[in-house]
Amino acid sequence: MLRRLTLTAVASLAALSATAPAATADPLLPLPPLPVLQHDRLLARAEPTEQTRLTVTVSDSGNPTADGVFDLECGPAGGSHPEARRACDLLDEAVETGKNPFVPTDRNAMCTMQAGGPAVARVEGTWEGQPVDARFSRANGCEISRWNNLVPVLPSAR
Repeated sequence: MLRRLTLTAVASLAALSATAPAATADPLLPLPPLPVLQHDRLLARAEPTEQTRLTVTVSDSGNPTADGVFDLECGPAGGSHPEARRACDLLDEAVETGKNPFVPTDRNAMCTMQAGGPAVARVEGTWEGQPVDARFSRANGCEISRWNNLVPVLPSAR
């Protein structure tokens, strides 16, 4: 059995090496770009192509200076948001990783039943040209984690 396998491999190698010069005689056609080589396009997408404009409304955070309505603009960072530069940096990082921080928690997610306080927030506007209308709370472990992952866009809540 091993002898038959060896003979088959040697015969195949001989046949391929005999046809190799004929195959290279024709001019080579350009290969389509590989996904790895398209990384520059992915990086270009990571750069803000659309200006981000969000309205962040926060209430019952436990911090009176964090409660209210704040405008956040990125590219360049600005608006009435108290930590606009850091918030825009976090949103730019989300673009680079390809994760949308405004996606709601999956209804079927297994979340710890812990209360994180009465804080609620709503984020409306556009992020990277995409419409955003997201609501945040601290009602359970999943929602607390979702909120904390968006700090400093949302304030640290007590």
